[in-house]
Amino acid sequence: MKLYTKTGDGGQTGLYGADRVSKAHIRVEAYGTVDELNSAIGLARAHNGRSHQPHAALDADLEYLQNALFDVGADLATRTGTPYEKNLSRIDAQDVAFIEAMIDRYADGAPPIRNFVHPSGTLTASALHLARAVARRAEREVIRLLHEEEANEQVQIYLNRVSDLLFAMARAANHAAGLQEEQWAVKGRR
Repeated sequence: MKLYTKTGDGGQTGLYGADRVSKAHIRVEAYGTVDELNSAIGLARAHNGRSHQPHAALDADLEYLQNALFDVGADLATRTGTPYEKNLSRIDAQDVAFIEAMIDRYADGAPPIRNFVHPSGTLTASALHLARAVARRAEREVIRLLHEEEANEQVQIYLNRVSDLLFAMARAANHAAGLQEEQWAVKGRR
């Protein structure tokens, strides 16, 4: 089987259920940004695995997130009300609660936050901060989608929590490495 199909050469792609839409359609933008987020998490996993002290629990949680993001992408690629819905698992409140429990666990792994911090630190933490920013963009794309057509509202909530989780993971990774976070210095206050 060849990797290329040539079916998208005209600027169209297929949603799950055979609907053809523009590759610039807001739904495609949303699940495309989720794919980008998944790749950014893969980069964070690669940095974690190459660090002096890789964190096995962090890697396992990031692998979970990567798998879950494929579910998010499938959710976004399948219009509500199609017969294809029965073939996938929609993101729901239980998925959101699971991420919230992970956030609490990672937040306990760093000192309380009192100021804005720079998105920096170890390579792992920096990659997690980058993934967090992509998660925020994915959330914004889903909000745009929700304004234009019917979609699963839980996906937007889920992506909001994923960005919070990635922030908490980045802070915990820096703390575990013994790095003190750089705080935002308001212009003129040095």
